[in-house]
Amino acid sequence: MSSELDFSNQHVLVVGGSSGIGNGIAQAFRARGGQVHVWGTRPTAQDYRESEGSDLTGLGYTQVDVGDADAIAAASEPFEELDVLVLCQGIVVYNRGEFEREGWERVVRVNLDSLMHCARRFKPALARRGGALIIVSSVSGLQGNVGNPAYAASKAGAISLTKSLAQAWTGDGVRVNGLAPGLVDTKLTKVMTEHPKRREAVIATIPAGRLGLPQDMAGAALFLASPLASYVVGHTLVVDGGVNL
Repeated sequence: MSSELDFSNQHVLVVGGSSGIGNGIAQAFRARGGQVHVWGTRPTAQDYRESEGSDLTGLGYTQVDVGDADAIAAASEPFEELDVLVLCQGIVVYNRGEFEREGWERVVRVNLDSLMHCARRFKPALARRGGALIIVSSVSGLQGNVGNPAYAASKAGAISLTKSLAQAWTGDGVRVNGLAPGLVDTKLTKVMTEHPKRREAVIATIPAGRLGLPQDMAGAALFLASPLASYVVGHTLVVDGGVNL
């Protein structure tokens, strides 16, 4: 099994890999021999801090605003060939900002529209290598979210897109699957996890008894990209500590 989780000589691009879940996934592939490049929002890798959940050690880096379809199209190719593409970009707007046009459109552009733009951009490279595409959504895509309608709707769309691309592209040599994290302790969720009472209340709803970690999501991503999952197609793997039972 260890050899099937060896990504030596494979090229991996993690969009949204500069921090949080994406960064944990990127470093997991690097630890298993992969040549890994990430896209992020800041000008350089040096603009990220470890205290924010960022570790860019050993990773290539490019600034790309995935909320801009033209920026995705114009971004340089990180590798001549691509074996794994992980789409982990995501934003959320708090204080009911997603009920307003600006907040709604911003979240949907990043969380849903950019998935298709990135997937289409790199599909030929993945097809040449018989590669894997992993779309990171959320358990919010499986239920309502009273304060964040754009986030929930965009994540539901990501789950549906995973199925549609799997149907369309598996015959072309691109195996498409998804990953739906539960509540993971990252800078995106600090609005909840930094408050002791909120944190305790949330943990009380999780059968596993703790928040998720980026490493938990990384293990699932490694599996989905590996030969161990060669017959897994169009599936979104829920990794949430049991909260969605």
